[in-house]
Amino acid sequence: MEIVLLQRVEKLGQMGDVVRVRDGYARNFLLPQKKALRATKENLARFEKERVHLEAHNLELRKEAEAVAVKMDGATVVIVRQAGDTGQLYGSVNNRDVAAALIEAGYHVDRRQVMLGQPIKTLGLTPVRVVLHPEVSVTVNINIARSAADAEVQAATGAVVFEHEEEAVVNDEDLMPVVDDEE
Repeated sequence: MEIVLLQRVEKLGQMGDVVRVRDGYARNFLLPQKKALRATKENLARFEKERVHLEAHNLELRKEAEAVAVKMDGATVVIVRQAGDTGQLYGSVNNRDVAAALIEAGYHVDRRQVMLGQPIKTLGLTPVRVVLHPEVSVTVNINIARSAADAEVQAATGAVVFEHEEEAVVNDEDLMPVVDDEE
């Protein structure tokens, strides 16, 4: 199906481009999200009449997104989860969890703006891309830890805190058997 894009779509094209996409992608995503119109003569004429208005609206949204991006770029958010001794999470952290943590930190994001290639399944610091506008994206750091204290250690050192490191250090004397020399 041929469509005309009403905004920039990553890996597809810029506003005003006429591109050919699969029918399902157009019907299920681009058309309902108002990101595109079918490329008919009437729609192309309508787009050309509204082009100036659409570009002005897009520019306004982009400026707002850039202002938010300046504040959000490089931010670090802590997510506390349970994990095994090896640092493997019992569950996983997905885009909904990251969006909730960013909202709690005072940023306004939607879960669809958080771009995780796959769910995060281990403890540690992970960079995550957040797309605020089709032309503006930032990277935030997600610090996944067992507790707030572990998160502080991870943030300072960059190393994951494992369970066995938190236990008390055993002295060598405790491991040595007691031998009675009086015999």
